[in-house]
Amino acid sequence: MSAAQDNVTGSSQVRSGHLESFSYDDKITRQFMTATVVWGMVAFLAGIYIALQLVVPALSLNLEFLTFGRLRPLHTNAAIFAFAGNSIFAAIYYSTQRLLKTRMWSDTLSQLHFWGWQLIIVLAAVTLPLGITQSREYAELEWPIDLLIALVWAGFFGVNFFMTLVVRRERHIYVAIWFYIATIITVAILHIFNNLVFPTGLFKSYSIYAGVQDAFMQWWYGHNAVAFFLTTPFLGLMYYFLPKAANRPVFSYKLSILHFWSLVFIYIWAGPHHLHYTAVPEWASSLGMIFSVMLWMPSWGGMINGLLTLRGAWRKVTEDPVLKFFVVGITFYGMSTFEGPMLSVKAVNSLSHYTDWTIAHVHSGALGWNGFMTFGMIYWLLPRVFQTQLYSKKLAEWHFWLGLIGILLYIIPIYGVGVYQGLLWFAMNSKGQLVYPNFIETTVNLAPFYWIRALGGLCFLGGASMMSYNFYKTWASRPSTYEVPVYQAAPLSKDYQEPAIEGSKLETVVNVAKKLDVFTRLGWHRGWEGRPIYFSIWVTIAVIAASLFEIIPTFLIRSNVPTIASVKPYTPLELAGRDIYVAEGCYNCHSQMIRPIVAETIRYGEYSKPGEFVYDHPFQWGSRRIGPDLAREGGRQSHLWHLIHFRNPGDYIKGSIMPNYPHFEQQDLNFNTIPERVKAAYYLGAPYPDEVLENSIEVAKAQAKQIADEIAQQQGPAGLEGKKVIALIAYIQRLGTDISKTEETAAEGEAEKAEPAEAAVGNEMGDQE
Repeated sequence: MSAAQDNVTGSSQVRSGHLESFSYDDKITRQFMTATVVWGMVAFLAGIYIALQLVVPALSLNLEFLTFGRLRPLHTNAAIFAFAGNSIFAAIYYSTQRLLKTRMWSDTLSQLHFWGWQLIIVLAAVTLPLGITQSREYAELEWPIDLLIALVWAGFFGVNFFMTLVVRRERHIYVAIWFYIATIITVAILHIFNNLVFPTGLFKSYSIYAGVQDAFMQWWYGHNAVAFFLTTPFLGLMYYFLPKAANRPVFSYKLSILHFWSLVFIYIWAGPHHLHYTAVPEWASSLGMIFSVMLWMPSWGGMINGLLTLRGAWRKVTEDPVLKFFVVGITFYGMSTFEGPMLSVKAVNSLSHYTDWTIAHVHSGALGWNGFMTFGMIYWLLPRVFQTQLYSKKLAEWHFWLGLIGILLYIIPIYGVGVYQGLLWFAMNSKGQLVYPNFIETTVNLAPFYWIRALGGLCFLGGASMMSYNFYKTWASRPSTYEVPVYQAAPLSKDYQEPAIEGSKLETVVNVAKKLDVFTRLGWHRGWEGRPIYFSIWVTIAVIAASLFEIIPTFLIRSNVPTIASVKPYTPLELAGRDIYVAEGCYNCHSQMIRPIVAETIRYGEYSKPGEFVYDHPFQWGSRRIGPDLAREGGRQSHLWHLIHFRNPGDYIKGSIMPNYPHFEQQDLNFNTIPERVKAAYYLGAPYPDEVLENSIEVAKAQAKQIADEIAQQQGPAGLEGKKVIALIAYIQRLGTDISKTEETAAEGEAEKAEPAEAAVGNEMGDQE
């Protein structure tokens, strides 16, 4: 008896002839299911709240921890890692034990995984509204939480899963297990390498990557977080729970193999398509586009395999809400995986990028694919893990229809808004002038569509509330003591030999054709399925090899990021202001990347160059424009203009939906943290002279005094030199100015005086956010 088997509780692990007795741990499934429902409601409520802020900005109540920029990362993290994360853990723990005919290797590790993951979610819920963030999409959490994630994911979950593979009683691993293996391995790799940072304290760190490389690493991670956290584990869920619910075998074993290996190898290349027309080298984004288009075929292979599994069972779909959820979920998977490759094509992406089209695309996958697959799984599991009848099948039906209506109300108007935005941004008259030169003109008419989206979100939340009630009532009718069935199965034989692969039956063809004939019958893959650790090694090789082909040239070929002599590091005060910008989540609404597209260069200025971002840790290019691009914002307005704008953007610019930031004028800037920030930037490559390194506080205070004095001269309030608003203004006034300086003026550190307040208020740029 192994130590792992000794750890199994609830059954007598004794041999009965050649059989071993064991039971399954359904407690861990019940725990993750409950967490899925609870955190799902939190994620949906947060989403509705920030959606309403886009039409009623006053909902932030002038509280900094309730602004859109701080709460949007909370919503995305809750939806991805709390709702979807807990659901995939529930699926994996339930199905893995049954597919491998063994209890999880360690009940203790299972419990550590559950409670560790909930702790991570709570820490995210606390830190993100407080502005403690790395400002990297889907990877916002700071380094102590990142370390905890690595421990829980790899140390608790990963070890428990792979040791369960080792002690399994089923020789060959089923297709769902393949997808779980790919998920665990790839997410660990992505998380570790994307979150390499230089800490300056418990709540602050700087990415070791800068600018172009940081953007590349972020979307290598960001796209593949969607691939290997929101796709592959849900495909594993589909391959297990759909056949169970339909009582039908998977349509095609061969298609499963092609689907799996194509996704694992191709998906990892696709991330750079998020960076078309940016400062990332064109070869990288083009490569991402090519592999993204290739993804359409294996993705639809999975969809077809799922839908055709229901052959002969379509009548049952009309009667069973579980199958309704699964069918619509798989259909949304097919829609999303067609639209994704389409959006990666440069001609389409030039219009769609930075618009709400991307938001609609993401939510069609998140709500339709991830949400409906989760709901279907929960309804199937409820009577089984609580050992009772589902409280109300009719309520589940109502949930299905209300949820579906909610998704359609959400995505259809937002698709329209996205296309509308792109067309407005690019509209030019016969004289080559922008039809809508001021950004606010492209946003003021979007409110009706945003109201419809909010209504769709409320419908989706209403359906989820029905499920929550159904869940509670089913739980309430559970037996006082759960029955723990004991199963028996033979242990794996140590002297087992895989059957030899049958040779080709072709007689009159060349040897190459015979070998191809043997290969395409995929007998070799059956052997891999009996060696899961060997199988896992090949998954790791596929993921790492594909990643390195893109990462190595991006980091080692100097021509990818040409240096610009006039680009200098941020001053100590600007560095502090940038950290405020990062903490407020401004990247959620503003980009800092002007693409080489005529309409953008006319509106914002000269397109962005790779060498401009060499001191940006992390990069701030954004992925959506609710407000205008800020890459060339420096010097366009006076200091006083920015001060008044922060107080109440909606009053200053008619139609602005930017939150109010009056607290910037009241909150003191902690100058004592500046030396750590400067030293971190220096260690990461910023060439500060010794006098700045040794006297960074004095240097920052001198610049703050200069800006505060200029605000007073522009008829603004006096005495602001110690406030956060001055640091933020210093940072914004620096944006994009280096590119226009000569090396001499940059070295001297001279800057033009800001224009008078009267001119600033009447400036033609004054109606931008």
